[in-house]
Amino acid sequence: MSYLQKAKDLYSMVGQGQIMDAFEKFYHPEVVMQEIGEEPRVGKDANREYEKNFVASVKEIHGGGVDAFTSDEENGITMVQNWMELTFTNGARVKLDQVAIQHWKGDHIIKEVFYHK
Repeated sequence: MSYLQKAKDLYSMVGQGQIMDAFEKFYHPEVVMQEIGEEPRVGKDANREYEKNFVASVKEIHGGGVDAFTSDEENGITMVQNWMELTFTNGARVKLDQVAIQHWKGDHIIKEVFYHK
């Protein structure tokens, strides 16, 4: 299966509300994830905790989608432009637009960087 198809499968699961299942399926035990402007989170355990906290902070999902996918199959890199509109438990409603750059090692993402406004 191509890296592009793996990224599409990942975002399909996320779109169906299976965020943590997708995390477990597609992320490497040694994954490093980083939001631009923040320190990298190292290891699946630290990133799992971050993802659980994010999911717990969401009160309602109003919509979301993927605007674009692309891949560099030779180097195992995918890029995804996506958005979500959410209301957090604190009452703030926001639209998040981001690009995720994913570096794959076999069937799993080993590094991911998020660029967002």
